[in-house]
Amino acid sequence: MKGQKKRRKSFTFDFYKILLHLMALTLLSNKSYLFAVKMVRLKQHLQKNCKEYEISRQVMRSGTSVGASIKEAEFAQSDADFIYKLTVALKEANETIYWLSILKDTNYIKENAFVILSSECKEIIAILVSSIKKIKQKNNVKMKR
Repeated sequence: MKGQKKRRKSFTFDFYKILLHLMALTLLSNKSYLFAVKMVRLKQHLQKNCKEYEISRQVMRSGTSVGASIKEAEFAQSDADFIYKLTVALKEANETIYWLSILKDTNYIKENAFVILSSECKEIIAILVSSIKKIKQKNNVKMKR
């Protein structure tokens, strides 16, 4: 009876850990999808209204790639594959902030638009960093700096 209680408690704990992980992944997936839609709309606006084609394609490519990499991670074949795909998403999110900064500093987007978009991207980055750290700690993988 005692061993059965311990197993049940362990199962419950594992179940909730998995549930929390799935909820975080769903949140991340939803946030990155909505962000990608905004990047597509930003590209459309920049090309139609500002006749800006190069940077608008770059910001759309990197901004939509974040969500695509996160979606790929959902079906990763291993924890290492999962970490790799989230790391790619993290790099793309960081690149997106770079392109948004260029657009702001060259007056293609206003400061308030930059603040909103970069804040959303930084929120995605924070979730990605946290997720990657948790998975690495779970698997005792050494963090690279």
